[in-house]
Amino acid sequence: MNSSSAMSSKDKLPSHLLKYVAEQNYERYTAEDQATWRYILRQLRDFLGKAAHPCYAEGLEKTGISIERIPRISEMDLLLQKFGWGAVPVSGFIPPAAFMEFQSLGILPIACDMRSLDHLLYTPAPDIVHEAAGHAPILIHPEYAEYLKSYAQVAKKALISKEDLNQYEAIRKLSDIKENPSSTPEEIKAADKKLEEVNQSISHISEAALLSRMNWWTAEYGLVGSLDAPKIYGAGLLSSLGESRECLKDKVRKIPLDVSCVDVGYDITEPQPQLFVTPNFSHLKDVLEDLAKELSFRRGGTFGLKRALKAQSVNTVVLDSGIQISGVLETYFEDQGKISFLKFSGPCQLSDEDRQLPDHGTPRHAQGYSTPLGKIKNFSKDLSQFSPGDLDRAGLVRGKPARLEFESGHQLSGTLTDVLEKDGRPLILTFENCSVSKDGEKLFDPAWGAFDLACGESVVSVFGGPADRQNYGEVEDFVAERVPTKPLTEAQKSLFAFYEEVRAARSSLSLKVLRNLWDKYQGFAQPTWLLGVEILELAARLNEDVLVKDITHLLLERFPDKADEIKDGLRLAFLP
Repeated sequence: MNSSSAMSSKDKLPSHLLKYVAEQNYERYTAEDQATWRYILRQLRDFLGKAAHPCYAEGLEKTGISIERIPRISEMDLLLQKFGWGAVPVSGFIPPAAFMEFQSLGILPIACDMRSLDHLLYTPAPDIVHEAAGHAPILIHPEYAEYLKSYAQVAKKALISKEDLNQYEAIRKLSDIKENPSSTPEEIKAADKKLEEVNQSISHISEAALLSRMNWWTAEYGLVGSLDAPKIYGAGLLSSLGESRECLKDKVRKIPLDVSCVDVGYDITEPQPQLFVTPNFSHLKDVLEDLAKELSFRRGGTFGLKRALKAQSVNTVVLDSGIQISGVLETYFEDQGKISFLKFSGPCQLSDEDRQLPDHGTPRHAQGYSTPLGKIKNFSKDLSQFSPGDLDRAGLVRGKPARLEFESGHQLSGTLTDVLEKDGRPLILTFENCSVSKDGEKLFDPAWGAFDLACGESVVSVFGGPADRQNYGEVEDFVAERVPTKPLTEAQKSLFAFYEEVRAARSSLSLKVLRNLWDKYQGFAQPTWLLGVEILELAARLNEDVLVKDITHLLLERFPDKADEIKDGLRLAFLP
């Protein structure tokens, strides 16, 4: 692929996803951000070269991820396109439904935020270390890349509940507050309490939650190979210095991966006590299929409707005629084991093949939507099977009063004003002055306006979200947020300028430059341990063993809580 003529992934997106795409604004990364990235990547490359799946090290290079600098997502995008993928920058958390739609299109959303030095080993907030150095490298493996797309296609159909959305929002706020250095202990405590309250209020495990668990135990925290000697491939492990080292030890239980992994919950703030091992990447699709066949979008019927009722979120019910009804399902009726009536609260949308039908969007159905289903008496078939002759025999003539009686007992009377057809068969019949009732119960009144009757007999699928998101409008599960940019203090500006000096010294290093940097460090008001480790690395390059010992001693004395990180830095300081 010629990079100069390649189209960016952003240009290929449907318009409703564009609101999540952010500017990477590369200049906002501070010198400390770059040093933090470099430290993490050096440590990861050293350990994961042996502990990760063999394609990881190769993938770092092929997806444009270097150790020396935070990657530019536009460059990663062009390189990933060689493997049938792409990348766009986003800001922090984006809703799961949006993330899955990006991924189903073969586009990796990469959070362009960089974790702070305080959260070097792990951060629950999405950041460029996790997305770029964790997810991207494994995408060069064709079987894994195919699994990830297939997973996203299934996940975006899963029913997400109102409770899921509340939990997502609480997690997002907690992560943002924890990652913000200006947050107070009281703010963190309040956000923690809110998440705990939301977690305790969850009444059922939704389909989206089941898919989230599968993603956690595969794409985020998965191991591959044999149980006694597995390799790491999950992005959460690949981007976590702390947990990647601990996960292969015997204290973490290793379990063969099958669909029962979705029965196991997880805590994003704690190390995982068990991990699941897939023998190979092709097995992942088999497990995904085992889960998919038990979801509402495959099973439909009362199974799917019951789950949609529990979800109390915007979902889509698909009839055998192809009509898709999107809204919050309020109730449904059954007659002799068959679904005979559907009622949704607004706003609602009617679609076909994921495209909103003309004049059947949320403005028309702002207050809700309902329709009887099933066969018409004396015809033994539903309206979607009617020929033009059947319509005439049933008295369904434009401009004429009509009366329909369904085998379920539902009755409709009104003046037919329009017939929306597909392939010569009716999809929607529109009536004025319409009444719908059953056993004396009024289900639609003429005062409510025009009535649009959906033609169909059965519910073949129920899936998450509106069928045509672009035309439906804003939905709770698709709200876009931005992580605010934090202004720099004068002390930070001075510190980051010092980082730049140390970084520049790597290209023109001498003993005099080194000693000047070390003297300045010792007299600096608020240096960090990482800045000291960067100077330590320079001393090691010049083989100044006495100075290495002096620097190490001072750092360990001054930052005793960072002893492990300092020793890791010392260990790699002597490596190229």
